Parts: sequence; structure tokens; C-alpha cells
Amino acid sequence: MTTSTDTLAASEPTLSSDEVRALNAKHHTGNYGRSPLVIVRGEGMYLWDADGNRYLDFVAGISVANLGHCPPRPTAAAKRQLETLWHASNLYHTVPQARLAEWLTQHSFADRVFFSNSGAEANEAALKLARKRSNDVHGPGRFEVITATNSFHGRTFATLTATGQEKVHAGFEPLVPGFTYVPFGDLEAVALAITPRTCAILIEPIQGEGGVNVPPTGYLRGLRQLADDAGLTLIFDEVQSGLGRAGALWAYERFDVTPDVMTLAKSLGSGLPIGAMLATEGVAQHLTKGSHGSTFGGNPVACAAALATCETLVEEKLPERARTLETTLGEGLRALAAEHDAIREVRGMGLIWGMDLTVDAAPVVDACRERGVLVNAVQGRTLRFLPPLIVSEAEITSMLATLDAAFTALGL
Repeated sequence: MTTSTDTLAASEPTLSSDEVRALNAKHHTGNYGRSPLVIVRGEGMYLWDADGNRYLDFVAGISVANLGHCPPRPTAAAKRQLETLWHASNLYHTVPQARLAEWLTQHSFADRVFFSNSGAEANEAALKLARKRSNDVHGPGRFEVITATNSFHGRTFATLTATGQEKVHAGFEPLVPGFTYVPFGDLEAVALAITPRTCAILIEPIQGEGGVNVPPTGYLRGLRQLADDAGLTLIFDEVQSGLGRAGALWAYERFDVTPDVMTLAKSLGSGLPIGAMLATEGVAQHLTKGSHGSTFGGNPVACAAALATCETLVEEKLPERARTLETTLGEGLRALAAEHDAIREVRGMGLIWGMDLTVDAAPVVDACRERGVLVNAVQGRTLRFLPPLIVSEAEITSMLATLDAAFTALGL
């Protein structure tokens, strides 16, 4: 654990860490399994807790801080916008929203954008659009959506149901009808699941929360062909894998295939809440006036930060950087797998990687945190690595050394 000696007198909390944890224990709902850390500051690759300890961050707010913490250009853009206009609603046009929509369409396959506040809401909009398109084109009766096991698409009732994980469904039944689950990466299973009632396929190009699962060669292109043959809407959920994370601006570019609809959120606003659904003209035209909306979607402050984020990603060539560092991080993780029996498999691309263990991953997360490095665990036995795209080779090497030390200390 490293302690910053020049930490942040100006940002020291008025409450102690124990007091903050006690307030949350007393007043917050109990749905989060939190680390004991009370985070008070972030800058670049690092976070500081209320006790002045500094942490090298390989979680990035769950793939939100792609530019690092408090990135200069989005921070400045948000500050300027806060002094001008916070909110007007979608009853009116605003400049930041118009400029961000222009940027997203100019840099992707899409022609139209709908803005929301989160990835779940973006996916909800995509599902509604798919059903609306199907009703308009084919008439009623085609409403089912094929999704993958171990997927994650959100926590609203529709996106929770779309998520192919029973643990997410438990206690919320009955779920929304109209979803079919197939194994991720199994093209034949998708083909067999298509029926006269199917309207769409919803897939993550790279599964994030499901354990960082990368599709086999030809899988996404095969989905494109199946969707075309059956007249289905193909939706890519790039909430976690988009915006440079996979070693390209959009993960679909790594697989040489384009969807009809793509959803974004997480890193789009560098930490401010914003989501987006992008679609081709032919699909987007079915989202007609009054058919969907969002009070805060496309908020001027969030859009200003998002535009600065997007411009920075491209101008500083951060997707290309992620692709270059793919080798450093991937080979480093695989080298550790050769040294520690508890590591079963390593997989990923760009700067999104997973490491399957033969044991519970939580003690490894704790051991890394105690040594000043933040990683997280998904699916119980999988470590996930999502560093900001500004990470250096030296910082990757430092994380790998800490991870090695954690495994050794735990006898793994």
C-alpha cells in the first residue's frame, strides 16, 4: 500500500472512513457488496481513499474512466456547460446534444442517435425499437429477442430479463415475456432458436460482466447473416466494450461486422451519466414522434463531457493504444497463469481481460487492494482487468507484479 504525502488537503472529507461506512450501513439499501474503501479523489490512473492511500486502478469505474479519472478536456467542457445551461429537456434543441449526435454518427455505422442516462436505458430503447420495427414491417406476433447465456444488459425489467443469468432474475419473477437464451458463441444454437415470433438478436460483442468472453471467429458475422436472412434487428450492446476498450473505437470493428443498432454508456461521459442508442436510418425511422422519450436523456452537461471524451479518444489515438497494449497485458497475464496453479484460463482483447481461477477470486481482489492495486471479480471465480486506456506499460508491469505477489501470499 502506498500513501501519498501530498494528498489533497483540500479534498479531505469532513467525515472519517468509519463514519461514512456507518452512514451507508444505516441509510443505504443493502444491494451493493462494497469494498471498505471510501474514495475521495481520482486523477489519471490513480484513486485515493479518505485515509490518504493511493491505488493504481485497473477497474476504471467498471470501464467508465477510459480517459482516466478527472480527464482534463471533459472536466473543462462540463465546467463550461455548467455555467451556461444545465437542463432544458427534449422539448427543445441544445447545442451539446446536436454536436454529440453528429460526432457519433460520423464515427460509426449509424445514422441516428437516441440519448438516455444509462446502459440499461439504452438497451431498453433498443428493445423497444426492435419490437416497433417488427410490428411496423411484419405486423403483430414477432416480439421475441434472442440473447446469450452469461450476458448482462441492465437492471430494468426488460433488460434484466434479457440478461442470461439466473442469479440476476432471482426474486423478480414473473419476468418480461419474449426472451430466449442460447450459449454465447454457438451460432447453430442461434439458428435453431429463430422462430416466426423472433424479432431481434441482442448480443455483447465481448461479454464483460459474464467473465470477459470473446466470441469465436466468424460468430458475429454469422449472426449478421442470420439476422439478414430472417429479417431480424441485430443489436450490439457495446456499453462496456465500446469507445476504445476493445482496441478499436467500436468492438464490432475488430470483427469486421456492423449491427443495425448499437448501445453505449459507461465511458461515453467519462463518469457523467449518459447512454446512447445508435441505429441505421432504416431501423431508426420506426421510432416515431411520441413513441419513446427521456426527461434527462441528452442532458447538456453530460453531452458536453461526452463530446470532449469522444474527441480525446480519437485525437490521442487511445483505441490504437489499447490494441498495442493488448499484447503487454495479455502476455503478462498468461505468464502468471504458467506460474500459478490456481489460474485456469486467460482471455480478452484490447484492454478488457478476464482471468478464470479454480478458487474464489475475492481473496485475490482483497490482497491486491491491500498492496495498492484495484481489480475486481465477476462470476465468482473470474478476475477482470479494465484499466483506463491511458495506462502505461510500466503501470501494467506494476499491476502484474502485485497480482503475482497476491497469488504467492495466498499460496495459489
